[in-house]
Amino acid sequence: MNTLYPAIFEPQEPSGFHVQFVDMENVFTCGETIEECLFNAAEVLTGMMECFLENGTDIPRPSENVEGAYYIAPEVKVQSALLVRWARGDRSLADIARAIDSSWPVAQRLEDPHHWPTLKQLDKAAAALGKKLVLSLE
Repeated sequence: MNTLYPAIFEPQEPSGFHVQFVDMENVFTCGETIEECLFNAAEVLTGMMECFLENGTDIPRPSENVEGAYYIAPEVKVQSALLVRWARGDRSLADIARAIDSSWPVAQRLEDPHHWPTLKQLDKAAAALGKKLVLSLE
């Protein structure tokens, strides 16, 4: 599963760029330089994903192979919460709690974008969901 969201950077007059996320029309930002845009885009994406996760809003999967796009990732806490939510699908949190041999609040925190789950918790949750935890540094 992928949490890199494509964003298009459009040059603006007299300077700077407007940044629009391809998969979410209400998520956008701007900046004077590409570096500033990348930073701002990660910040706004993280904030919006936190809101979506907290409110139970459906979050679109990121598009792939968008020509000319920059791919932006939210903060790692948000990525882990998002991946657990997507992998869980229609299974209840109680099912996940039983599968990882833990309590319902522990299972619930796995989808909390403000919680730092341990690798052990993520690995157990992935296994319970029929997935494999894979780490990557980019």
